[in-house]
Amino acid sequence: MYRIATLNKISPVGLGQLTEEYRLIDDVTEADGIIVRSQNMKNMEFSDRLLCIARAGVGVNNIPFKECAAKGIVVFNTPGANANAVKELVFGGMIAASRNILSASEWATSLRPGELTVAKQVENGKSQFKGTEIKGKTLGVIGLGGIGGLVANTAVRLGMKVIGYDAYLSVRNALNLSNSIRIVTDMKEMLPELDYLTVHVHANDETNGMINAEVFDDLKHGCILLNYARGSIVDCAALKKAMEYGIVAKYVTDFPDEDVIRMENTIVTPHIGASTDDAEDNCAEMAVSQMMDYIEHGNIKNSVNFPAIDMGCCRTESRIAVMHKNIPQMIGQITNTVTAHNISNLTNRSRDGFAYTMLDLDSKITDQTIHDLEAIEGVIRVRIIKA
Repeated sequence: MYRIATLNKISPVGLGQLTEEYRLIDDVTEADGIIVRSQNMKNMEFSDRLLCIARAGVGVNNIPFKECAAKGIVVFNTPGANANAVKELVFGGMIAASRNILSASEWATSLRPGELTVAKQVENGKSQFKGTEIKGKTLGVIGLGGIGGLVANTAVRLGMKVIGYDAYLSVRNALNLSNSIRIVTDMKEMLPELDYLTVHVHANDETNGMINAEVFDDLKHGCILLNYARGSIVDCAALKKAMEYGIVAKYVTDFPDEDVIRMENTIVTPHIGASTDDAEDNCAEMAVSQMMDYIEHGNIKNSVNFPAIDMGCCRTESRIAVMHKNIPQMIGQITNTVTAHNISNLTNRSRDGFAYTMLDLDSKITDQTIHDLEAIEGVIRVRIIKA
């Protein structure tokens, strides 16, 4: 029986995938797996029992995934599961900013019949909210992954000119982009052309504050900036000055903070990018599926701290998984330790200084063999998937 703890409210659609081999518990110290959304886990103590953490979402800045790797705890996320929800909100924010929808609505709902009827007041006052269409305008997209790629392709279908920039654009993501999208290798190249700029990158040491004074110096006057990635990506002090000078006409973001909520010409939503029933179901289903595949078969998909490996279901007598540091001669030491068994399948992958090796053996693994594997210098964890 595997024990699963949940942090935050997790969609019952996802939890409904758990079989009778799993039991939901409240005590995280007794859990084999944890499913989490946005709760901060950075100061949590993890028990030796914990095998994995599944983030029902993309961002993992609430999880100490590097420290988890050192303890042999796999951290998953669910890229793409909530991408459509965020994409739709991006265009909602873009259109709201372009057509002055929020201020127009606030004004209209404040009207009261008096000397003039409401209808007459509307006719007299509506011109103050005249906006602009997005069709034919130029959109810059920074980050062309799951969400950014959807935004870019949708913008093309809506008749926008799209310029994309991604410092780490993968072949897979590139192939998913419309041929109409112009890709630049230097972000500065596109800035003077943009009517809209939207950012879709993960928050980390490299990207925090990347939308800064240097960017605003090159940005087209009157651009609308959208941030549905993370608040820290935009330098708030530089943004404030850019808005005062009219470089940024409006700022649309899903990340309120003490500074942003006091700025004029902003549209701020309370981190609702993935807050749809559909997205929460999708994220939970993916998180649970990946967690179960790892616990039951040792396979890893969409981990942020260990390499991807898929050996399917074990069809031999035993399967063992070894997490270890990515150092020379490790594979030789592992295989030498299991020389009493015939190895029918072996897969090894590495990532960021850590490696993962799975072996299918044609005979039953012994406790002594497991003990000998654990004694190898550099081995972090040994799991018996099937014995």
